Amino acid sequence: MRLTSSMAVRLGSAAAATVLALCAMQAGAEELKIGYVSTERILRDSEPAKAAEQKLSQEFAKRGKDLQDMEAKLKATADKLDKDSPVLSDAERSKRQHELQDMDREFQRRRREFQEDLNQRKNEELQNLLERAQRIVRQLAEQEKYDLILQDAAYVGPHIDITDKVLHALDAGK
Repeated sequence: MRLTSSMAVRLGSAAAATVLALCAMQAGAEELKIGYVSTERILRDSEPAKAAEQKLSQEFAKRGKDLQDMEAKLKATADKLDKDSPVLSDAERSKRQHELQDMDREFQRRRREFQEDLNQRKNEELQNLLERAQRIVRQLAEQEKYDLILQDAAYVGPHIDITDKVLHALDAGK
């Protein structure tokens, strides 16, 4: 079987690598040692991932609480305006509506900034974790003489899944 470059593009890199490995095996090459690592499990189950999540929660807790307080104040102000609206003069009603709109704009701005900052920090923490995991995968590949280690696949047999080894090494702080 011959794999053309257009076929490889259509298959995607992981599938193409698998097909290449199978082709090499069919061609009489020595048996290949293949492993698989679940990035999703590393990001969800590793101790460093859990520690990063807790760190971010603590780092952003005060700002999150301030936003909740601001939202509650905004809601209370809107409720008070609705309740008082029938007895207010047009000028007073207009003034309060304008103040409420200003409060809402400020709240939306702060919430957007909070979300952007949180996302940026999450990405930084995840990138650090993924780099550590990648180093561990390379070390395992060299130590245990893997020819190919895949990430993200449609199906993986449990006998080639080395995610637990990577998780153990991450959790041990290697």
